[in-house]
Amino acid sequence: MNIRQALEQREKEYLSPYAARSADSRGRRREEEQCDIRPVYQRDRDRILHSKSFRRLKDKTQVFLTPEGDHYRTRLTHTLEVSQNARTIAKALRLNEDLAEAIALGHDLGHTPFGHAGERVLSRLCPLGFSHSEQSVRVVEVLEKAGQGLNLTEEVRDGIRNHQTDGKPATLEGKIVRFSDKIAYMHHDMDDAVRGGILTEADVPPKIREAIGDTTGARLDFFIHDLVSTSFGQNDIKLSPSVDAAMQNLRNFMFERVYRNPEAKNEEQKAEHLMATLYEYYLRHLELIPHDLRQLLDTGDRPERIVCDYLASMTDRFAIAKYDELFVPRSWHG
Repeated sequence: MNIRQALEQREKEYLSPYAARSADSRGRRREEEQCDIRPVYQRDRDRILHSKSFRRLKDKTQVFLTPEGDHYRTRLTHTLEVSQNARTIAKALRLNEDLAEAIALGHDLGHTPFGHAGERVLSRLCPLGFSHSEQSVRVVEVLEKAGQGLNLTEEVRDGIRNHQTDGKPATLEGKIVRFSDKIAYMHHDMDDAVRGGILTEADVPPKIREAIGDTTGARLDFFIHDLVSTSFGQNDIKLSPSVDAAMQNLRNFMFERVYRNPEAKNEEQKAEHLMATLYEYYLRHLELIPHDLRQLLDTGDRPERIVCDYLASMTDRFAIAKYDELFVPRSWHG
């Protein structure tokens, strides 16, 4: 028996009957020889971790555009926090930690620069529609490795596709990531908002603080403990009714005071204008898009999709540099 088979046997003996076992995976689109060391979900995690799209997350906005300070979250640090939440929950519930981690690390690979401001622009302008969850799947199926994709398992791709609130993941590990994403962004976005002077802990309504804690760390601990205790031994992942209501109240508060706060989002109109301008420009100048993306036109993809692929792959810094190169006269520099 090789190491992979020994690990698969350990999963069979130890994991919950509701876990997605590596040996029972529905497989990949293209059959591959199995690794003799790593089960399939561990192998998927490694492929995502070593991908170019994962590395680009370090220069993509989470919520605050161009923050002045070193401690604000980026899309990469958000992804790592989602992954840590998901691993903690999966381990406590005896579910497949490797699968939860792989989904978490891949869930935002297709996110645009400038956070949801960039996503709104592409969704509005592209007649084919645009969603960062679907784009993340497209990244791992098509765009990585010059059109080869990462050839991930069906379970990981399903979890990435369904990580948003309205998603319906096929595995409990996918459901864990869906909750972990919400828990992470409400935890760290409030922390960043306090750091940025957008609000203080005292601004959080007493009803919310009394229900779920009066610090970001206490709230993170509270949600994870409730999710584990409510889901333990169940064929579902859920919060208790009272905590689910408290999370919704916190989410409503965050939308009111942070996500739609003009002070927090005062740069977004500029970012949206930049993205819209680049979209229209590259739609007229497809020859300027990298060859590995242009060649997808030969397989039936429409120009609008290729432009979205290019723009969504950009980091904030690269998008600004391209706009500067294309539209700002050189004589205006420095």
